[in-house]
Amino acid sequence: MGSSMESHHQADRPPRCLIAKMGLDGHDRGAHVISRAFRDAGFEVIYSGLHQTPEEIVTAAIEEDVDVIGISILSGAHNTLIPPVLEQLDDEGRLDELLVILGGIIPDADRDGLLAAGVDAIFGPGTPMDQTVAFVEESLGAASDA
Repeated sequence: MGSSMESHHQADRPPRCLIAKMGLDGHDRGAHVISRAFRDAGFEVIYSGLHQTPEEIVTAAIEEDVDVIGISILSGAHNTLIPPVLEQLDDEGRLDELLVILGGIIPDADRDGLLAAGVDAIFGPGTPMDQTVAFVEESLGAASDA
């Protein structure tokens, strides 16, 4: 689903990213670190704040006209919180337009299911920031060249 992304990103503006924290996960240091890395790379970044619901994240992504949703999740609730985001994006006809990336602690056993459901990439702890930035730039560049 997500891998056949037909981005609505326009090359004449910087990529717009929503960095999201959902559920009861109160650890947002990683979200702030990746937000800064994206800003340093020239992206426009919107931070959701803590304790958002999947519905709030999708609504914010659509209202802010973002190209990327980056979800930071450390709580272990990824199999509960991520599928509703993907399903609602699909219902809105936006799943193939948006890049959905996850950062945080996602066990190997859960990765394939999330990727099959529409997540475009998963970045674990210790992933270099420039690797994440490069993935987004390459993904959006390839989509806007299509």
